[in-house]
Amino acid sequence: MVLLLLSLVFILMRVAPGDPISAALGGRLPQEELDRRRAAAGYDRPLLIQYFDYLGGVATGDLGSTVSDNRPVTGLIRQNGAATLELTIAAMVIAVGVGILVGLVSGRFRETPIDLTGRLFGIMIYAAPIFFLGFLAQLVFGKWLGLLPTSGRASPVVTFELDTPTNLFVLDSIITGNWSALSDVLKHLVLPAATLGLVIGGVFIRLVRVNVLQTLQGDYIEAARARGLTERRVMFGYAFKNALVPVITVMGLQFALLLSGAVLTEQTFNWPGLGAELVRYLDNRDYIAVQGIITFIALIVVTISVVIDFVNAWVDPRVRYK
Repeated sequence: MVLLLLSLVFILMRVAPGDPISAALGGRLPQEELDRRRAAAGYDRPLLIQYFDYLGGVATGDLGSTVSDNRPVTGLIRQNGAATLELTIAAMVIAVGVGILVGLVSGRFRETPIDLTGRLFGIMIYAAPIFFLGFLAQLVFGKWLGLLPTSGRASPVVTFELDTPTNLFVLDSIITGNWSALSDVLKHLVLPAATLGLVIGGVFIRLVRVNVLQTLQGDYIEAARARGLTERRVMFGYAFKNALVPVITVMGLQFALLLSGAVLTEQTFNWPGLGAELVRYLDNRDYIAVQGIITFIALIVVTISVVIDFVNAWVDPRVRYK
């Protein structure tokens, strides 16, 4: 799967008109300088040789350097990827919390006003465009109520003064004991994380509800109730864990998609993550940067898929891989 993804990324970047050097710098440099840079980057060599060089670079962690600003792609991923990772983790926490809670309650109180409210909430929040929710949140909580900031990862002063050994601002604030910076960073994180998390939470609400309903129809649930166990023990000790098995797979895939799907959220809230950088390099037609970012995201998706297989085996003892 990894080899297939890497091959597709390479091919898609090469079928675009022109080479990356001409696409990014054409019209701004003399033809002689373009030819020199093209030769130095190896784009005058046969495609097969370029392909194996690309695979070798990926295997050694070398994704090249951007054409437009001569920035190592690995450094770009390390810095801006941390911002996307921080946003993704916060959004996933919100999505899982809302999705499991609302889905579990809806499944428990099936065909009641509580169930209807939970289902409508899940459908509406999932159907709403991310940028619309983002603008609405900025308008309500930023402009009208003035409770939360509407853009950026932190205030300019905090960004300048905060030590960032990991580039994860929340973690760095805790490590350095800078509690005022932590408060500022969390305030900036609330709106983009809630916007992205609620949309994904709509998927989990429906999925958890459906699986809870199917689990509650099982014979072992009836047997547990017949033994006189409390409804709470039946729900959390028997039904919930079994209903969670298919949900875990979707959670893992959604987490991987959040890393790549945060583009609209990052653009809306001016969040300096990989999604925002991907858009910028696409505008600049910097195919080296685009290729490196897409390759990184593809590897993350495959890695998370493998991890989810092991988590499924841990949650459900019936799952075994040979």
